[in-house]
Amino acid sequence: MRPGAGLRVAVEVAEALAAGRPVVALESAIITHGLPAPDNLEVATALEARLRSTGVVPATVGIVGGVPTVGLSADELALLATATAGKASVRDLPVVAARGSHAGTTVAATATLAHQAGIAVFATGGIGGVHRGGGYDESADIPCLARTPITVVCAGAKSILDIAATLERLETSGVTVIGYRTTRFPGFYVTDSGQPVPATVGGPEEVAAIMAAAAGLGLPGAIIVANPVPVAAQLDPATHERVIALAVRAADEEGISGPALTPYLLAYLQRETGGASLAANVAAVHHNVAVAGSIALAWAAG
Repeated sequence: MRPGAGLRVAVEVAEALAAGRPVVALESAIITHGLPAPDNLEVATALEARLRSTGVVPATVGIVGGVPTVGLSADELALLATATAGKASVRDLPVVAARGSHAGTTVAATATLAHQAGIAVFATGGIGGVHRGGGYDESADIPCLARTPITVVCAGAKSILDIAATLERLETSGVTVIGYRTTRFPGFYVTDSGQPVPATVGGPEEVAAIMAAAAGLGLPGAIIVANPVPVAAQLDPATHERVIALAVRAADEEGISGPALTPYLLAYLQRETGGASLAANVAAVHHNVAVAGSIALAWAAG
């Protein structure tokens, strides 16, 4: 697909796509909001280096000076890591672009822009979903993934969410969900959220075959490759459940809701686990990027 108006695709990325070489998109909200400095820039740089070491071209997506960019330069990564940048989902893209602002892109915005550039594989930490509590609070990730044919490698959905409801909404939205060498849907910080996956694959070639089948059928939605954080790197499941319950209760007591809820819960979790959740987060992202790279290689070879 040709880039849309206002979208800038880095030369390296454009050339790789034109030549049929493997490319993996990466989101930048992890740089602007997901990790503290200087970890944010160090992790972003390490993820790109990890892909390059296997022959895959990284394409970190973000907005610099109002320009949606697929394939941020080293200087642009550093800018987003240090500047006071916003966080842009799909609805925010025209506002950020018109104002000439800097912003990290969420899963939804990254998937949208990466697909416009012609990228087939995208790696992130965890996707958004349905919040706990029974009210109508749902991430824009779900409807976006329902209309965006891209393969997203993630460690499941963020475990601060209602995982069962999130999986139901993904099913209703027609989003394909497959477990990567697992029969259990991961919970971002933990390998098992307590929910099963509809299907399991054994390796990147099988994912590439499913991608080809989806394209042949003309399906409009994404493929979620649920890749668990390694067991040795996961947050202790008992600690995880206890702190999540405390965080949700504290948010209710303080009246935290809407867009402020997810950052509040994640910060609470990091604080109360002494940084262990942050370590699990970084391990999950690295693992997802490695798997996404292998899938991109299989897709390019197919």
